[in-house]
Amino acid sequence: MARISLVIPVLNEQESITLFYETMSEVMAGMRHDVEFVFVDDGSTDATLSILKRLHEKDPRVKAVSLSRNFGKEYALTAGFYHATGDAVIPMDVDMQDPPQLVATFVEHWENGAEMVIGVREDRLRDSRAKRWSSSLFYKVFRFLTKNMIEENAGDFRLMSRRIVQELLRFPESVRFNKGLYGCVGFSRVLVPYARPARQAGHSKWSGWKLWNFALDGITSFSTFPLRIWSYLGGSIALCGFLYALFLVLRTLFCGVDVPGYASIMVVTLTLGGLILLSLGIIGEYLGRIFEEVKRRPLFIVRQTIGFADDGATPAGGRRAPLSPDSDR
Repeated sequence: MARISLVIPVLNEQESITLFYETMSEVMAGMRHDVEFVFVDDGSTDATLSILKRLHEKDPRVKAVSLSRNFGKEYALTAGFYHATGDAVIPMDVDMQDPPQLVATFVEHWENGAEMVIGVREDRLRDSRAKRWSSSLFYKVFRFLTKNMIEENAGDFRLMSRRIVQELLRFPESVRFNKGLYGCVGFSRVLVPYARPARQAGHSKWSGWKLWNFALDGITSFSTFPLRIWSYLGGSIALCGFLYALFLVLRTLFCGVDVPGYASIMVVTLTLGGLILLSLGIIGEYLGRIFEEVKRRPLFIVRQTIGFADDGATPAGGRRAPLSPDSDR
């Protein structure tokens, strides 16, 4: 039998884990494939890890990777991909907003030859209007900057073949934006639309500030267009400045000396000063990401594993342990 690995990052989700496990167990019971639940505890401070231990004692298919602290969802997913052993891997949220019943559809497309099956949210009425608007704007901007590298309204909920997961683990960057990496690897893909339901338990860990920084990481990780804008803008301003200087010289020659106005000087000074500071900020964003990359720190550090052959071991943190396409894990 082929094995399906469900990779589920969790952070303080003690209210949601049992409901998710029971629901997914019912869904997978009707399928002929083996399944493993790879929960990644991203530094939870509640009873999340204790619940995972109890579930493993009840069902050996439940496995857990406990990180030494909160690294963030992107790194927790990477840790899950690193430990997953399935022929196909499905990252999911534990809050039930990724419909469990859709997994059977994903697997069916995979059996028919699709290497990546992507869940696309066509109905987000459960989200606030501000979140829907900001999300739509982000996807449009990102797709424009990266030449349609990602699907609009597609999150992490998808099925990926073993080959794709192996290729993902070969990407060495520290500032990870998995939605962009999914697009980088290519391969054949199928889109499956679905209506996103409301969260069944717990509460979202994504604040507006975290989403803003997440969007910045995504754009700066996959596009240098923001830097290129300032090259064009700087050239345009320099040309306008040259033409205006030529105008002033000619006006002085033909009309005499004119006393410049205070208001016009302040407008020009403040405008150019603001543009300079903004451009330095964008350059700083890219410079900061270069700084993060050159340090070559581990992507994550594992404190404990449950249900794996190396239980209790602390691997080297997932840094630079890529799986080659021909390796067997």
